[in-house]
Amino acid sequence: MSEFTVGARQRDAVSVLELKGYLDAHTAPELERAFQAQLDEQRYDIVVNFKDLSYISSAGLGVLMQFIEDVRKNNGDIKLCNMSARVYNVFDLLGFPMLYEIFDEEDEAVKKFLNKTGNLT
Repeated sequence: MSEFTVGARQRDAVSVLELKGYLDAHTAPELERAFQAQLDEQRYDIVVNFKDLSYISSAGLGVLMQFIEDVRKNNGDIKLCNMSARVYNVFDLLGFPMLYEIFDEEDEAVKKFLNKTGNLT
């Protein structure tokens, strides 16, 4: 079985999920649990950091789609960052850059949220 982990941490009012390893049908439930935990805690500004993710399948993309409606319904968003070219190509092929903001660096994504809420000048 492929190795996959999700780390969760807070940066001010923004939740950051750090993905590592292979995200596929076998490991997607772990990402689902991480997203559900954020929603259960009413945290709707979420940055997903792909820095250490080496592979994503359609099942992983499906998890992002599964939660985006609930997040946006609560005036939040999911922003993506630090994708390798290989992972970005999968997102690009399926039109995800039209649905999600994708940033080169985590700091840029977090600042976008903080500017929205007025927590950063």
